Amino acid sequence: MKWPGLFIFQLAFAALLMFSTGQLLAQNSDQIFAASSITFERAWEAYTPQQVTITVSADGHAKYVSHSAAKPPDEADDYQTEFTVSTSCRNKLFSNTREANYFDGDFTFKKHAVAGTGKKTLAYADSARHFKTAYDYSENKAIMEITSIFQGISNTVEYGRKLQFKHRFDKLGLEDELKGMESAAESHNLAQLQLIAPTLESILEDASVLNIARQRAKRLLAKASSE
Repeated sequence: MKWPGLFIFQLAFAALLMFSTGQLLAQNSDQIFAASSITFERAWEAYTPQQVTITVSADGHAKYVSHSAAKPPDEADDYQTEFTVSTSCRNKLFSNTREANYFDGDFTFKKHAVAGTGKKTLAYADSARHFKTAYDYSENKAIMEITSIFQGISNTVEYGRKLQFKHRFDKLGLEDELKGMESAAESHNLAQLQLIAPTLESILEDASVLNIARQRAKRLLAKASSE
């Protein structure tokens, strides 16, 4: 009559062990993710900026560095800035990274020659893994979606820099710059427009700026708020 009780105890102990193991694995997984980051680099001599590096951490914090052969007069070193990407952007980046096996592999398109758009490198790092892959173009959907997001962020940041400069020194040139930015947005070549919302707001609120330029800034702000 003692065996049923012992059997029940063994079942309960096994269930408790599985639960504890599951919790430990979940905690380890959370810790690994919290320490993870994705880094995108692009080097392209024919483009400005010639070099770009963007790192996004699991909490959404991002660091951006770009190098241009021709720098604005008020910049002596490479341009650097830090910001936080949106939750949806962060989730897309890390979801696609998992789909691309954390960049463990060769994703370069090799079937035939393609027009060069710069050497690109994606790297993933956490407390347990560190993988890197280099490519110009890839057929892998996840790799290209990540690339599109990072290049869109770079385009947005660089437009923001040019707008700040022109707002200070060339207000008449703002309209052309904003027109080009609207065209880039319509072509889905920008990402995370909210990053330069303060710059767009300052242009919109400046009565000394041409009204057509201020209206373009207003439309871009509306697009930023809808992302």
